[in-house]
Amino acid sequence: MKTPHHESVLSRAARILEAFSQDEPALTVSEIARRSGLHVATASRLVAELVAHGFLSRDDDRQVRIGVRLWELVTRASPTLSLRDTAMPFMEGVHDVVGHHVQLGVLNGDDVLFLERLSAPGAVINYTRVAGRLPLHASSSGLVLLAHGPVSLRERILAGPLTTYTPHTPATPAQLRAILADVRQQGYAYCPGYVHEEALGIAAPVRGGDGTVLAALAVIVPNDASAQAVVPVVRTAARGISRALGST
Repeated sequence: MKTPHHESVLSRAARILEAFSQDEPALTVSEIARRSGLHVATASRLVAELVAHGFLSRDDDRQVRIGVRLWELVTRASPTLSLRDTAMPFMEGVHDVVGHHVQLGVLNGDDVLFLERLSAPGAVINYTRVAGRLPLHASSSGLVLLAHGPVSLRERILAGPLTTYTPHTPATPAQLRAILADVRQQGYAYCPGYVHEEALGIAAPVRGGDGTVLAALAVIVPNDASAQAVVPVVRTAARGISRALGST
């Protein structure tokens, strides 16, 4: 990857920050340069400046990580902080009942971005992580956000490609359209085995004061007949968060 010579310093710094992932949170400068498309000397200079400002940090072995200062600033200014804080008591209540995973997701680009997740030892498998993403069409949270999102977003996702994780993941535009219609009609998404065959996702919309869907509250439970009993719990909690946010 080559970067244009006229690219700003800020754009190059953004490339460096975007080089990190949850699976690889620590990188060498040469790895950062390769992933960002920057010359090693340029990457080294910018990394040093970002470390000086606390946006990055260096381990004893010279590997580089995201710094605490960046986390501090993002947390302080995040518009999702009040949403997460409002939702947390309801999420804890659902978690007490369900005993597996409870998570809160928002729309970000063409993905669902997860702001929070509560889990427990021995809970069913779940690929979700805090600050992690999943495609909108493949997850219960994503389907709720997609069903209530802009028409242009739905048409873009429907145009594909639709990544499949299991034989149950929606794989065609016709399948996905039917599922989205059900989500809007029923008021929740019910997704048995979409991401992992042993897990089932259930999600309901969280609305703001003007009725707009701001987020999706979801649970991930074992993929068996008992999951249907969890639907009212999720829907009630989602409505509770909506009321707390000022929805009528």
